[in-house]
Amino acid sequence: MSLTVAALSRGPMTEFEEKLRQQHEDSMHRELEALLATASKADAEVSRKDFEGFKNLFHRFLQVKGPSVDWAKINRPPEESIQPYDKIKAKGLPENITSCLNKLAVVKLNGGLGTSMGCKGPKSLISVRNENTFLDLTVQQIEHLNKTFNTDVPLVLMNSFNTDEDTNKILQKYKHHRVKIHTFNQSRYPRINKESLLPIAKSMGVNGENTEAWYPPGHGDIYASFCNSGVLDKLLAEGREYIFVSNIDNLGATVDLFILHHLMSQPADRRCEFIMEVTDKTRADVKGGTLIQYEDHLRLLEIAQVPKAHVDEFKSVTKFKIFNTNNLWISLPAIKRLQEKNSMDLEIIVNPKTLDGGLNVIQLETAVGAAIKSFKNAMGVNVPRSRFLPVKTSSDLLLVMSNLYSLDAGSLTMSKKREFPTTPHVKLGSSFTKVQDFLTRFENIPDMLELDHLTVSGDVTFGKNVSLKGTVIIIANHGDRIDIPAGAMLENKIVSGNLRILDH
Repeated sequence: MSLTVAALSRGPMTEFEEKLRQQHEDSMHRELEALLATASKADAEVSRKDFEGFKNLFHRFLQVKGPSVDWAKINRPPEESIQPYDKIKAKGLPENITSCLNKLAVVKLNGGLGTSMGCKGPKSLISVRNENTFLDLTVQQIEHLNKTFNTDVPLVLMNSFNTDEDTNKILQKYKHHRVKIHTFNQSRYPRINKESLLPIAKSMGVNGENTEAWYPPGHGDIYASFCNSGVLDKLLAEGREYIFVSNIDNLGATVDLFILHHLMSQPADRRCEFIMEVTDKTRADVKGGTLIQYEDHLRLLEIAQVPKAHVDEFKSVTKFKIFNTNNLWISLPAIKRLQEKNSMDLEIIVNPKTLDGGLNVIQLETAVGAAIKSFKNAMGVNVPRSRFLPVKTSSDLLLVMSNLYSLDAGSLTMSKKREFPTTPHVKLGSSFTKVQDFLTRFENIPDMLELDHLTVSGDVTFGKNVSLKGTVIIIANHGDRIDIPAGAMLENKIVSGNLRILDH
């Protein structure tokens, strides 16, 4: 008899359920030992460390009794725990910027593939602006910082087994740049059969068919894998005190000297160990995690933890006004302390997947920001929206490739010619999903300085030097094709399948 995920999420366990839970745990441990027996000596050592983390996560997963938050206990965070960016900025820049930067390392989360945008290999190697990839722009930013302030901020990449090999090949090209680059790997965990609650892997290899049997367990794994890799100790030995962590596809996540100064200027006994950058929620961000006060701690609340009856409330822009950008400033000595005490308690995110053959599996993951409740004097800083510029889709790519932004030393900034600071809402249809298809549909990127909203659906192409202003909706019906001619200027227009241009 199998104890399914659903059975595990009911109230207190009966003696029978407790016995079944123990059986599942014992079976899992036997399977993991059998997997380790198939590994080479070098791989077995790394995998054994990974599996210790996985066992802990699996044990906690089996104990789950419904949503991890009691909705009635949720409170709005006290005002002082989420500071407006202007207040942080008012303190000014540090007197000695160089000595502050010498205590910093930049960590980019680089475990993701470009598959959702139709690309093979690491997402960080997709070209996003003037032939520059996410990784190129990151290196340029840090090199500019190091040259400007005569410092040596290192770049640390957290790769996954999916991205490690390709990333390391590319790193050769930055040898002569003024940036020291470290890499370490996220853990590799086995996917679990949803019915049997056992690994689907038959051996430790990831070649061929076995690749689908493994997954990187979310960016919350950074704490354990950072320590296990030895990179954390290396940075501490260099005198580094903080890391600035962000997703490599967030082009707004640059080193902010005002936030750095705020961290460095605190008295030692009140030193803030964790800052989460949050920003105001719009209707596009309703699923983003938010900060709450819960049992006297600042805590990250993710949509996956919300009881079904309260999901609409969670998505409300009026009740939960901010969301997590995943730009985080974290104390290195604090990470070391919490890891050694094994007291980093991250909520489990159960991520269900259906594999190509129709097999239902689950991945147990954690989020890096969930650790906020474990750190002393943790706080949020409500930053401008410009610090959150992720490229998740071709719609995002259109924005960052356009004249809405100018590129300077690897950083994108909103053009001064744009009259208002918000970005247009862009929705490109399925014909634009893959980067290659997207690029063939634009002879060059349209002028979007005065655009508010763009929706494009169906077989649509854009000629050279097209201008889009106000609200533009272009819909080619099934079987139709719309070619927007070179030099066209569309302002508040609907273009429909029969090529009539109507005022909107």
